[in-house]
Amino acid sequence: MLPLVETDEDWDAVVPDEKIMRPGAEDLCTRLGLGGAPLVRFPDGSQPVYAVGDEHVLKLFPAAAARDGVAEGRVLAHVQGRLPVATPHLRESGTYENGWRYVLMSRLGGESLAHAWPRIPQADRERLVAEVGEALAVLHALDPEPLADVLGPGDWGAFLDRQRDGAVEQQRGHGLADAWLEQIPDFLASVPLPREPRRALLHTEVMRQHLLVDPDGWRLTGIFDFEPAMIGHRAYDFVGVGLFVTRADRHLLRTLLASYGTGTGIGAGFEPAELLACTLLHVYSNLSWYMRELGAPSDAKLTSLADFWFGRD
Repeated sequence: MLPLVETDEDWDAVVPDEKIMRPGAEDLCTRLGLGGAPLVRFPDGSQPVYAVGDEHVLKLFPAAAARDGVAEGRVLAHVQGRLPVATPHLRESGTYENGWRYVLMSRLGGESLAHAWPRIPQADRERLVAEVGEALAVLHALDPEPLADVLGPGDWGAFLDRQRDGAVEQQRGHGLADAWLEQIPDFLASVPLPREPRRALLHTEVMRQHLLVDPDGWRLTGIFDFEPAMIGHRAYDFVGVGLFVTRADRHLLRTLLASYGTGTGIGAGFEPAELLACTLLHVYSNLSWYMRELGAPSDAKLTSLADFWFGRD
């Protein structure tokens, strides 16, 4: 029911088009014994994702992203019931037609933290970010080795080298001004990052959009979207945290890191320069977008930007 999707052109023609996607999703639901359940596509996310009634979520992965489907299913099974916040329970995963894969999971309760944030009182915001820190501490303490066959990058040092080699061109492609671009090589060279860190399971996109909360009492109720998970250095997970959870709020980042450090027992002494270096090396890094969202210091220096986004003194 769904056509083969192997190229960017295929993706653009097929994945956004509900006239193509919906019949395939309905057919797959029928095969999974969920035929007739209300099917509603979520508007966000890079992959097509559907609520199937009130209890299930169906996430589809075309052939071009089939490995991501394998990874998400494996990670969900690995973390299930092991974090202090709920994650989707894996119901079933497997192959469909023409290279497509699927992951059927439970639907979490709660409201998107991104949507709810403007209504949340300051004291509750502080408690919520502390809960995020606690959840990350537990995630990073899990043994990632059972997932090493499906999660990269394998050699963390080689990954850093590849990302460093392409960092300037990646930011140029996103429209970053030359005054910032010319600082990137020297800045990255000045920040020592471990090439062989203690290996941790990383979510890699910890952001308000991937967190759920209960408006009755404002408690964290869920974290989802483990598709881009990796195994690597813990600091890499705090790129999303600083940019999309605490959003350059020094007090909130300090609160989150204090909770994380208590939970790990080994502290969270990540320096602002280290976190900005990880930001530049992140697979999806886009400094121009982040600056539009969060602002930037007037002196246009990366050393100042590190403190502007990730400082907490």
